[in-house]
Amino acid sequence: MLIALPDRSLSPGNPGPRPSSPGPTHLPRKWFLRMSEYTCLLVEDSPVMRQLITFALSRVKGLRVVEAEDGVEGLKKLAAARFDIILTDINMPILDGLKLIQRVRTDPRHEDTPVVIITTEGAAEDRSRATDLGANAYITKPIQSADVVKTVKGLLGIA
Repeated sequence: MLIALPDRSLSPGNPGPRPSSPGPTHLPRKWFLRMSEYTCLLVEDSPVMRQLITFALSRVKGLRVVEAEDGVEGLKKLAAARFDIILTDINMPILDGLKLIQRVRTDPRHEDTPVVIITTEGAAEDRSRATDLGANAYITKPIQSADVVKTVKGLLGIA
């Protein structure tokens, strides 16, 4: 996310910093600040798993986690905000994770957002189906916190 800072170049009303001031009172004309915060949407129907995954992700500096209890709530949150990464379970009531991926990949606002599947479904055909639909990574439960952190950091390009 880029935030444009206001133009505070030198003008008659703004002569610039005073020699005794501790720092500049103006900014260069085209100065942009890169926010270091990333936002993750976690879609998981199990409160215990949401808590475990959120705790694991708390080790990723600058990552804010937004939780959704199922695919429908996840879609509502996606309609209201942009996310840098999505983590979802497959087996959920109302709208499962695979249908969520299908909807995400057809939405121009989110079609390039990395999606990580975290599920109990470990069969090769489940993994293949998820990746065919557009999942970028697949983690089977029981999860290892280090695997979740490594995967998310890798997809976000965080060291």
